[in-house]
Amino acid sequence: MPAPSEQKTVQARILKYAQEIGWRYVSRGDAEARRGFDPDGATPEDRARTASLYFGDLLHAQVRAFNPKYKEAEGALVGEFARLNADIAGNRDFLTYLRNQGKFFCAQESRELDLMVIDYGDLARQREAWRNVYEVTEEFYVHNGRYGTRRTRCSSSTASRCW
Repeated sequence: MPAPSEQKTVQARILKYAQEIGWRYVSRGDAEARRGFDPDGATPEDRARTASLYFGDLLHAQVRAFNPKYKEAEGALVGEFARLNADIAGNRDFLTYLRNQGKFFCAQESRELDLMVIDYGDLARQREAWRNVYEVTEEFYVHNGRYGTRRTRCSSSTASRCW
């Protein structure tokens, strides 16, 4: 009998459960391509060295759909997220975005507006009417500029991270 593994006892079950409740499975290869992995890297850490934590095109599309007055270029919000500190203060700042309390400047109104990244109204809607995009993928590598490590990706709407 094969020995239990984290992949079999934990990860596979989470992937199966997420799909059962309506989340879309994204293969590791597709996730790496969408995040901008370097296909020529010798190791997973090398391939992840310049990759994003986010599916930037999806993040931008959803933020534009939720915030019609948001006019920043694609990649601007990913850049903001990448500049958050990798400490408790950065976690607090990211949580602010997840609570839809982040800000963006609306030139049309000459003021800052709240930035919606997750539509929490999905909880009251039928699955067919969901506005968020729910995706899950297998573990992948993340590189912080000095070290590489494995992470699991869970995405509710566009911005959340699972560590």
